Amino acid sequence: MQNSRVAQLILENGDRFTGKAFGHIHDVVGEVVFTTNMTGYQETLTDPSFCGQIVVMTYPLIGNYGINFEDMESDKPALSAFVVREKCDYPSNFRTEMDLDGFLRQNHIVGIEGIDTRALTKILREKGTMNGMITVNENYDLDTIIPQLKAYTTGKVVEKVTCREKEVLKGNGPKVALLDLGAKRNIARSLNERGCQVTIYPALTPAEEILKDAPDGIMLSNGPGDPKECTSIIGEIKKLYDSEVPIFAICLGHQLMALATGGDTHKMKYGHRGGNHPVKDLTTGRVYISSQNHGYVVDAEDLEAKNIAKPAFINVNDGTNEGMAYEGKNIFTVQFHPEACPGPQDSSYLFDRFMDMMGGNK
Repeated sequence: MQNSRVAQLILENGDRFTGKAFGHIHDVVGEVVFTTNMTGYQETLTDPSFCGQIVVMTYPLIGNYGINFEDMESDKPALSAFVVREKCDYPSNFRTEMDLDGFLRQNHIVGIEGIDTRALTKILREKGTMNGMITVNENYDLDTIIPQLKAYTTGKVVEKVTCREKEVLKGNGPKVALLDLGAKRNIARSLNERGCQVTIYPALTPAEEILKDAPDGIMLSNGPGDPKECTSIIGEIKKLYDSEVPIFAICLGHQLMALATGGDTHKMKYGHRGGNHPVKDLTTGRVYISSQNHGYVVDAEDLEAKNIAKPAFINVNDGTNEGMAYEGKNIFTVQFHPEACPGPQDSSYLFDRFMDMMGGNK
């Protein structure tokens, strides 16, 4: 195990937390966000939607069941750093293949432990998500660091996490084109388990190439960053919208479909990240507990006023939009994660709805 070193987590407002660095020790800057998942830290680590972010776990003990490579949601972590109250050095689980510290070292990710994550989370809730830096430099200059933090943006992170070439998961059912905007593996797995043949396309694939393959349905995945940064992708999604192919979109895909059809999005104060977020189906009135990971939200009013789409789900806690049903189109989109991993599987039935849209198993 690598020896830990004293480290500082510095927020752009000047707040500082002292802890011990672990994993691959180096200085890093990122957007500091928190997630309330009590379990599923491995899926959190490997969720591409966290690209460019320093992720704070609110649950106090992390790493107690180690790491196994079967539960990874992508090939490697995309987050910038990992913040925990206490890491477990001696995991106990029959599936464990390595410990948390070793996993972070292997993937060149720095962690920091021993800080008051509840106090940090309270700051982020009250003052909003902000940028931060983890440094092991004892002689850091705060006057130099703060302007750097305020200037930091995650940028075009979708292009960093998308696949590099087309991949096909064989199946005997409907053919689904999955546009990989930073997709978690369980999206393709959920479709493949229902018999679909899933073709995964890089994020910058032209709409014409996707439609030329004659898919029965199109899936727009989750992904990281500000949706408005994805200017060229938005243009291609508008072409997919103009086709007659059924479309199901999740998270970033949901936001990009709204932007492609004349809607708008805005950044939330501190976002929704965790596995305990209640969403209400506006058709049935039923409430589901959902897995979420987003810092931006769709402004549903614009799309509804233009008769382009109507709200399908809302967040019970704050009333923000959680899904849209598009008028005159075989298209529905959700902000939350029906594929879970981690989190509850209450809304996995939405994959079955998508199957019905495509005509079911053929």
